[in-house]
Amino acid sequence: MFTFKKYMNKQTAMKLAIYAVIIGIFWIKMSYIQGNIFSLKVENANEASILAFNPLSSIFLIFGIGILLGGRKGMFVSYILGSILLYVNILFYREYNDFITIPMLNQVANLADLGGSITTILSPTDIFLFVDVLIAAFLLFYLNPEKLTQFMPKRREGLILAIVAIPLFIVNLQWAETERTDLLERTFDRNMLVKYIGLINYHVYDAVLQGKTEMTKTLADSNELVPVINYLNEKKEEDSDRLEGVAEGKNVIAISMESTQTFVVDNTLHGEELTPYFNDMKEEGIYFDNFYHQVKQGRTSDSEFLLANSMYPLNRGAVFFTHSENEYQGLPNLLSDNGYFTNVMHANDKTFWNRNVMYDSLGYDDFFSKEDYEITPEKSFGWGYLDEYFFLDSLDKMKQMDKPFYSKLITLTNHYPFDLPEDKKLIEEGETNSGTLNRYFQTIRYQDEALKQLVEEFKQSNLYDNTILVIYGDHFGISENHQKAMGQYLDKEINDYEQFQLQRVPLLIYGKGIDAEKNHTVGGQVDLRPTLTNLLGIEDPNPVQFGHDLMDPERRQLMITRDGDFANEDYVGIQGVCYDRETGEEVEADACAEGFEKAQEELEMSDEVIYGDLLRYLDETQMLDEEATTEE
Repeated sequence: MFTFKKYMNKQTAMKLAIYAVIIGIFWIKMSYIQGNIFSLKVENANEASILAFNPLSSIFLIFGIGILLGGRKGMFVSYILGSILLYVNILFYREYNDFITIPMLNQVANLADLGGSITTILSPTDIFLFVDVLIAAFLLFYLNPEKLTQFMPKRREGLILAIVAIPLFIVNLQWAETERTDLLERTFDRNMLVKYIGLINYHVYDAVLQGKTEMTKTLADSNELVPVINYLNEKKEEDSDRLEGVAEGKNVIAISMESTQTFVVDNTLHGEELTPYFNDMKEEGIYFDNFYHQVKQGRTSDSEFLLANSMYPLNRGAVFFTHSENEYQGLPNLLSDNGYFTNVMHANDKTFWNRNVMYDSLGYDDFFSKEDYEITPEKSFGWGYLDEYFFLDSLDKMKQMDKPFYSKLITLTNHYPFDLPEDKKLIEEGETNSGTLNRYFQTIRYQDEALKQLVEEFKQSNLYDNTILVIYGDHFGISENHQKAMGQYLDKEINDYEQFQLQRVPLLIYGKGIDAEKNHTVGGQVDLRPTLTNLLGIEDPNPVQFGHDLMDPERRQLMITRDGDFANEDYVGIQGVCYDRETGEEVEADACAEGFEKAQEELEMSDEVIYGDLLRYLDETQMLDEEATTEE
């Protein structure tokens, strides 16, 4: 007869004890990482309890699968893989304040170019994050070898552990939804998902989302584009004639300034201006001081996507990798149809961010990459070709181009980890507690000097009379991981509102015939395309655009971030909290309800177009719409 006492012999008791200790060690490790390394903003005791509990279901799952597939060795392999997954996320989080998604794994080709960036985010103390792996190995393979010869985890024990993970996760999810309802619908906020369901469970959920998105394109049809076009037509404003065609027929040089944020403009360090040339230059053109980046995991490539398509980038991964072979109605293609020679200049490998593939989809005529520049060690540092040489070489190429041309220049030097040769440091380092921010001031100052050389040479060239410059920051350089240091520099507390305002990037439109103006309209990178086509006087037939002409005084002022936050002329909405845009004071949440609703609606529509590759149906949809109009 079976009895618990008979079943619980010493060998079984030891086995269960080892299970418990290994699970407990990994639980402690995950809890420490989630609670101390990631900035998950735990706000109350209930959230702290959820954060402590949520690793359990994923630990039972991965160890159960490991035992099921490989017994004792399988459990140890699960422990190693789980530890590696945690550590890779730690490294990614240190630089990007975000977690890895499956689409990001497509971008491993970029790692070869990260070089100094990776070494900068490594820490000597990271070795302690793997001490527990040695403890697990000792418990599984070396503790009391004579008794452990019989310690062979059975496959059914692994199955039991994996099954137990299911009710544990259900409890976790229901508990989490006492703090945040419809949690799994908030896929744009990975910090929130990790806080409530744990890092490994988040990755499992991310895999489910990836499977869902893979099916979307297969099952899509032209009917799905109709509501998107109808929505955008309803929101479309009457064309403004303000500055329309002021740059008609002119060349366009769009300069994407790496990691450049607005807070450096008109600001100083050690009594010296950080951007002295740009500060003067913006007084001679149209300068936008409430202009925000709208990128996510694709960073610079996302800013390129926004400019080219006036659609939002994806929340997971970079469109340049995940959907590079979609059919787009890109700005380069439109300009080519209007007689422009369209090109990109970027002194990096063609394959970085999959640009060589994506640029064809956007309709560029040419791509001047690393192989098209005479790059020497003396002219390179960090990420490669120094901006001063890149700018002047690019200008020489533009002088020889067919006219009119559209050239987009992407800078490199002001890139994390923000290092420079000694002779290029034009200002002393900062004095905050962040080495990253301290070095950032130096690379920003260098970039400004390189810009000065370019523009002064441009003014003396035969391009000046017939060319406009569009200069803008591509994304943030200093993440919220450096809030304390930013507070030290700016001499104020960096709360959620201030962090949001730090996402502003400069935008300047400059050239002969462009009158000076300081424009306060609230906008973002999604608005660049309609603004540019208005200046050039080019009719844009693409109805699937979410941006609005920044020059239009009657434009809708609404800037939506990829996280579902927003800013308009009155308010800033951040994760359900509403702030007065001018004062930063918190106001009634109802004031931002419409803004949050529109943000979610537009992001979902843009995602549908990309995931479903719906622009391939644009001609068909417009033809059906014309037939319906004729019948009426």
